[in-house]
Amino acid sequence: MHMAPAGAVFLLRSPVTGKDRIIFVTKEDHETPSNAELVADDPNDPYEEHGLILPNGDINWNCPCLGGMASGPCGEQFKAAFSCFHYSTEDVKGSDCVDQFRAMQECMQKYPDLYPQEEEEKPADRLEETAVSEAATTKEEEGSS
Repeated sequence: MHMAPAGAVFLLRSPVTGKDRIIFVTKEDHETPSNAELVADDPNDPYEEHGLILPNGDINWNCPCLGGMASGPCGEQFKAAFSCFHYSTEDVKGSDCVDQFRAMQECMQKYPDLYPQEEEEKPADRLEETAVSEAATTKEEEGSS
């Protein structure tokens, strides 16, 4: 049985270029003390994972929590509306952003496949459902006595 020399293979991805790099390390490489310098994390690094709001208070448009809303055909309208709301200083936060949200909604209505609208239930539909449900419950109760 032939054994390969002791060593390791590392696959590193550059956060700047997004390209992979393979590094082969031998046993001799491990015996030499490291001269690597650790660099402090940059809170404004766009490739670093952050939440919706960056440490400096800006909006993180790369946050997966936005579900891609910041890109796509209505991305600019979304950014305008969300930015307005985020930076709003009105007593009723966002009350000064009606025009931006209206523009975003109008854009989204042009792309129903990308931005499906939730159908609002009509009061008559709810009454009908309630009546059918109550009738079924009454019938079950009568049948079990």
